[in-house]
Amino acid sequence: MGAEKIAITLDEKLVRKLDLLVSEKKYPNRSKAIQEAVEEKLLRFERGLLVRECEKLDPAHERALAEEGMSTEAAEWPEY
Repeated sequence: MGAEKIAITLDEKLVRKLDLLVSEKKYPNRSKAIQEAVEEKLLRFERGLLVRECEKLDPAHERALAEEGMSTEAAEWPEY
């Protein structure tokens, strides 16, 4: 996967905290720390979207769909 260089502006307080993490060897450099922070934030955002979509589902309807045809198909399943 390629990388793209961008320019960002951060509050001085954030930069000091970021530099502390780098000096404590928690990250090899500022770029890596920022990249992981952005990835984590995007993942949380995506999970939030998934949760909101799942909340729209009707559990009883989903259960009925999952169980639909199970009684007739179960006899056809191979025995393990």
